[in-house]
Amino acid sequence: MENKQSTTLVVLLAITVLISTSFGVLGGFFANQYFSLSSNLFSSASKVDKNIVQMIEEESSAISVVDRVTPAVVSIVIKKKAKDIQINPMNGFFFGQVPSEPKIEDPDRLVEVGAGTGFFVTSDGYIVTNRHVVEEENGFFTVVTNDDQEYEAQIIDIDPFFDIAILKIEGENFPTVVFGDADNLEVGQTVIAIGNALSQYQNTVTKGVISGVNRRLETYDYSTGGEIIEGAIQTDAAINLGNSGGPLINLLGEVIGMNTAVSSDGQGLGFAIPVNEIKQAVESVKKDGRIIRPWLGVRFLMINKEYAEEESLPVEVGALISADEGDEAIVKDGPADKAGLKTGDIVTKVDDEILTDENSLSKVVREHLSGDVLKLTVLRDEETLELSVTLEEYKEE
Repeated sequence: MENKQSTTLVVLLAITVLISTSFGVLGGFFANQYFSLSSNLFSSASKVDKNIVQMIEEESSAISVVDRVTPAVVSIVIKKKAKDIQINPMNGFFFGQVPSEPKIEDPDRLVEVGAGTGFFVTSDGYIVTNRHVVEEENGFFTVVTNDDQEYEAQIIDIDPFFDIAILKIEGENFPTVVFGDADNLEVGQTVIAIGNALSQYQNTVTKGVISGVNRRLETYDYSTGGEIIEGAIQTDAAINLGNSGGPLINLLGEVIGMNTAVSSDGQGLGFAIPVNEIKQAVESVKKDGRIIRPWLGVRFLMINKEYAEEESLPVEVGALISADEGDEAIVKDGPADKAGLKTGDIVTKVDDEILTDENSLSKVVREHLSGDVLKLTVLRDEETLELSVTLEEYKEE
């Protein structure tokens, strides 16, 4: 009997130990799973919290910079005397409305014919906008500030190369924008456009990203004709009629460009002139009272690999001095003519800077001032030459 009891006791003890061990293992397993699950939940929650915080910070930043920049943005209203208005039947098709015929009995009545956007660049009333906004013969221009004050504006100058114009109103202590730098922009960078959308909704704000940089595009306006814009910033921030001349800003509240064009062929394709070109124009007006642009005096075509193969050219990059039929490639008595450039020459470098599609001859020239002396590396037939050219001030005549 004692042996059986002992055996029973041992068996019971063994079973107890086994059960305890099992519960211990299971308990450890479930505890481990619980803490692991809790850890993952806390980790996921932490990531969600960080994303929310990041979104809130970005939204707060956007709201803050809009509040800071908006007071410096103005609407520009263009009016003409009724007798000076020429009705364009295409306006109804392209812009949704046809101006009514002016009353003959009141030929001097001022009629609103357009609107755009601009922004203060000096506290004493200098305003930057697009040239096509104010390039209206016999037009009268009114600036409407963010606090609904109206001022008569005068055109100080119109840029000969870019879609830029500078206006002036009388007054002091106007809020101004802060210029950024367009040389270090990145695709995907958040940007905000501010403007007088559809010429009705003052200081409308749209947000997007930079979709591309250094774009070259051909624009067309039914009033002013066609124009080439080089180095444009492409953005998907909505730009509408009336937004022209408004600032494109980054999340620091710096102006990096001026809204200028929108593609008619697709959605989300807006373009802005880089701020560096605007800064040059503003500094020129401050210094000389007008916009001065350097001039080489040539017509050219930028070479790429495909064109070089088609035309059997000896190089795949550079600027080929050439012109369409009826035009002169080299302006007589211009800087290039004086330097000895000839039609058919290929300029491959300017001061050791290689010319490419992205770094065109006109872009490099614009980075200099009138009076600067440049060294041109030129391929003529099979000979490489170095020519010295002195840039001159561009004059319309």
